Amino acid sequence: MNKKLIAYIVAGTMLLAGTTAFAGRNSIGALKHASSEIPSEKNQLAVQSALATFEGVAQMGAYFDSSYGVAIFPTIGKGGLGVGGAHGKGWVFREGRFAGEASMTQLSFGFQAGGQAFSQVIFFEDEPTYLAFTSGDFEFGAQVSAVAITAGANASASTAGGANAGAGTAQAKDDYTGGMAVFTIAKGGLMYEAALAGQKFNFKRYK
Repeated sequence: MNKKLIAYIVAGTMLLAGTTAFAGRNSIGALKHASSEIPSEKNQLAVQSALATFEGVAQMGAYFDSSYGVAIFPTIGKGGLGVGGAHGKGWVFREGRFAGEASMTQLSFGFQAGGQAFSQVIFFEDEPTYLAFTSGDFEFGAQVSAVAITAGANASASTAGGANAGAGTAQAKDDYTGGMAVFTIAKGGLMYEAALAGQKFNFKRYK
């Protein structure tokens, strides 16, 4: 085989690889690799563990592959009695590259007994939505809802419509609301609620 032909084959392979990477820029594999840029090794492992859980939910693959950006919150803790609140730390990726850190706080008033913890992923459909989330302080309005899923055979009801969304099915939300799609997965049991209204996010850019 002559050198010119080899050069064409190598160039074509590199071009194909680049196209494939762009098509799946936020794929599970790409994000696991990108998580190595997160400063803390402990946080890297937390993100990779959350990704492994999301990877087991078949309908989420299309969101990872097609979204412009992704915010992953491995653990959001919620609990209290009388006055409840939630807090979590997450990591934001833009086109398959680690972009920065986000913190989430949520205050809720009313009777709440016990606590709950869950993982949450936010998909940004396009650049304007991503920029709105990362421009500074951002808050979910009442119109935003989440699809609550469990890693088992059945899922809790979606706040978007009340229908069950079983893991590995196509019954979850198939569109974006205001340019965002949000999924939550309970940790340690069935989550009965996935209310997003009032969740406030603060973004800190990496480097």
